[in-house]
Amino acid sequence: MEKKNSNTLKVNKGVNQPSVVNPVFEQGLKQYKKQKPDVDTLLRGILQHDRSTLSRAITLIESSLSKDQKVAQALIQKCLPYAGHSLRLGITGVPGVGKSTFIEAFGLYLIKKGKRVAVLAIDPSSTRNKGSILGDKTRMEQLSSQPSAFIRPSASSGTLGGVARKTRETILLCEAAGYDTLFIETVGVGQSETAVAQIVDFFLLLMLSGGGDELQGIKRGIMEMADLVVINKADGDNIKRAQLAKRAYENALHLFPPLENGWTPKVVTASAINHSGLEVIYQNIQTFLKQTQSNGYFNKNRQQQAVTLFEENIRHALIDRFFQHPDMKQLFEDYRQKIAKNKTSPYEAAEELLSIYYQR
Repeated sequence: MEKKNSNTLKVNKGVNQPSVVNPVFEQGLKQYKKQKPDVDTLLRGILQHDRSTLSRAITLIESSLSKDQKVAQALIQKCLPYAGHSLRLGITGVPGVGKSTFIEAFGLYLIKKGKRVAVLAIDPSSTRNKGSILGDKTRMEQLSSQPSAFIRPSASSGTLGGVARKTRETILLCEAAGYDTLFIETVGVGQSETAVAQIVDFFLLLMLSGGGDELQGIKRGIMEMADLVVINKADGDNIKRAQLAKRAYENALHLFPPLENGWTPKVVTASAINHSGLEVIYQNIQTFLKQTQSNGYFNKNRQQQAVTLFEENIRHALIDRFFQHPDMKQLFEDYRQKIAKNKTSPYEAAEELLSIYYQR
């Protein structure tokens, strides 16, 4: 008589893997991992308005690898003749003001006018793990589905000023890809957020009403940078409060000295949800462009931005070379330990370490 197996354990067969939902995507992903495109291939895709190629090019630019940086610099040089023909709009505002909702509404409005819109949304990076949520594509669902729109969230990676370090280079690529209106959305209003004004043509500040003292939630520095203040969420029961806030900001703007460009900043109300006030905002931007182009400030501002970029690149290059120097890495850690143990001061340690670096 055959003895039965008394073991109650039974091994079940594994679950079969489902078929690939998009085999074309999987094939393209494998091909991308095998071989990264060269500069000419990327340039050709960008000039043909291919959003996938544009995304890959921006990823290359944001890479910290030295080999990627060499390719990125070559690509930027080849894109320069095709760049510079767009309107660069800076968008900032207090947290919860509805920047993403406003950009989506205004972006859809511009697309109906035949514009091609790119949104460069900067998300704050964590100081602990350096990560970012990068959720703007999910917040701009309607805009992201438009063929004439491109949305690219990027991490600030600790860069001050509410803009990512590679935002300027990304602007050039988007312009080469044929986008004539660029939104640069910053992380929010603060003491260091004025850096966005150094990379845009028109600076738009979004504000809320009904928060008590209307001028308490904003710094004077950012107010002086604004070309247009928009009181958002002016709908429903909030319309009256929005009108009161509008008058308060208009009175505040009159106290500031005149802008170098000759423009008098305006204050308007709008509702991104109801798509109201967008035409007034558009007309103010058009009037600003005509005035600054006729008095020569538009080109002068672009030239000054190029000089600023030149200076910043030198600063960044010096910092990168210092921290990437093989000898400095170990010395840097040694001095960190000395500072932590109170064996030297941060100031003295910095002077000594820089002296060692310059001698090498």
